Amino acid sequence: MSGLLRLLGCVLLVVVLAACQGKARQEEPAMDMQQAGQRSEAILGGTMAAIRPPVKWVFGTPMEQPCSTDLNRPTGTTTVVRSRNILTVVSEQRRGELLEQVRRYWEQQGAQEFSVKSDKNMPWIRATTADGFSLSLQVGSIGNVFVDVGLSCAEDSEMTYPAGTPGQPGGSKKEELTPREHSDFWSSGEVRRSSTS
Repeated sequence: MSGLLRLLGCVLLVVVLAACQGKARQEEPAMDMQQAGQRSEAILGGTMAAIRPPVKWVFGTPMEQPCSTDLNRPTGTTTVVRSRNILTVVSEQRRGELLEQVRRYWEQQGAQEFSVKSDKNMPWIRATTADGFSLSLQVGSIGNVFVDVGLSCAEDSEMTYPAGTPGQPGGSKKEELTPREHSDFWSSGEVRRSSTS
């Protein structure tokens, strides 16, 4: 079930990115797939490093979706999505803190157009960077947390992937999705007290 939710999260991001394809078709791609992948990995690396205390994470399965015209003809461009799966157990009481830390980091990096779903069980946050990347952090039904970053319609090119990327040479065949690492902070059920109390 968690794998299905992870896939649905990636598909949702691809759909959001596809909404931008009409504009992308009329302009030259801002970068190729390799550049888009590298930029996505840099954003994800910075996002993971900004979470304090640190969490355990693994690479998620990358996704590529060819872009097409309204007549379903190829455009020579592809939507590129990279991701991270957080293996640290994040309790329901700590999810708001996690989303807030990520939101602050993205905002400091110049992201805009934020949207937040403050759902008790499956909250999420989304934003867009100035150079057109879509950012998304979501909590799945079993408490699994994943972060996706993608760019719509990058110019087709060869791509390389970080060592350990699922489905790529040197990476696992199956993506790790289920949180299993305990954290004294993130896995705690205690509610953080206000500094004024």
